[in-house]
Amino acid sequence: MNAVIRVATVAALCLAGAASAAQKVDEESGLIIAPNWETVKANCTACHSAKLITGQRGSRETWEGIIRWMQKTQGLWQYEPQVENDILDYLAANYPPGDSFRRSPIPPQLMPPQ
Repeated sequence: MNAVIRVATVAALCLAGAASAAQKVDEESGLIIAPNWETVKANCTACHSAKLITGQRGSRETWEGIIRWMQKTQGLWQYEPQVENDILDYLAANYPPGDSFRRSPIPPQLMPPQ
């Protein structure tokens, strides 16, 4: 790896570490501690791990679509309007769209034979 790429990689890792260090995280769930996090923890982790939240990113519309899908197909109850608004505010603010949260696709040559 040449020196420029090495320096850029180290700088990116340092910036990512500084950004995540600035946010407090609930030790039990892994959720970012921010307004409405307790509402999300109480409602969402009643059915699934918080890792399903922290491993995703989306706009408010994306998160709302996920909630609607869970209500339609997974038996999720209807939220009171204010509770749903608080959940969507939290998710959109703390887990917004981005491309740094997922691993890179597996290269075709490393995939198992079909």
